[in-house]
Amino acid sequence: MILIFTERVCLESIRIVFENPAFLIAAKEAGVNFHSEKEAGFVVQVSSQLGIPLFPVHRLDKMTSGLVILAKNAETAAQFGKMFEKREIEKYYLAISMRKPKKKMGWVKGDMTSARRGDYKLLTTTENPAITQFVSCALRTHERFFLIKPHTGRTHQIRVALKSLGSPIAGDERYAQADEARKEERGYLHAYALRFRLNDEEFSFVSPPDGGERFVSEECKEQLENWATPWEQF
Repeated sequence: MILIFTERVCLESIRIVFENPAFLIAAKEAGVNFHSEKEAGFVVQVSSQLGIPLFPVHRLDKMTSGLVILAKNAETAAQFGKMFEKREIEKYYLAISMRKPKKKMGWVKGDMTSARRGDYKLLTTTENPAITQFVSCALRTHERFFLIKPHTGRTHQIRVALKSLGSPIAGDERYAQADEARKEERGYLHAYALRFRLNDEEFSFVSPPDGGERFVSEECKEQLENWATPWEQF
């Protein structure tokens, strides 16, 4: 089953991409906290919108938009938890940088450790490495477009990996140059696709970004036609 969504279907303010008795796939907007802080976070908002308790099985950073899996019961949440541990869920992301990378495609592997003020940094050691695979291409002047497949799930993994390539994500105030990042309308990282097998059924979801001038440019849309089934690029 491959589901490709290009139009917004809204239940109140949050788009529900797919729903069955066990889980749902919802689309998070950029700039929304995943967990509640001063205001209700994404999970609470979706739960309130649907009127049912939901169980998050992974998370997205505040700046990141895109697909999120939410389980409808503890048993399904536990299933997804084991699948993530075994790396049985494929995730694909899109990112745009204003800097050309050290290499156009390949892997970024290295241990990650905490740095200052909640940042993380990539080390040269590989005892328990974060592993990120990517391909990239040019868009408009100075824009570099990335399709990314993380093979591990560390906090800020993709953001740190692209910074290590010399291509911090446009609009990322934590890892790009702050003065340049603040000029962007959003952080250009998007959870683009998910693929997994649950209870003997195959699921694939693809949802292009619908916000951010760089993501909705004609050049970006044209390239996304080539990446419509992202797992074929790796």
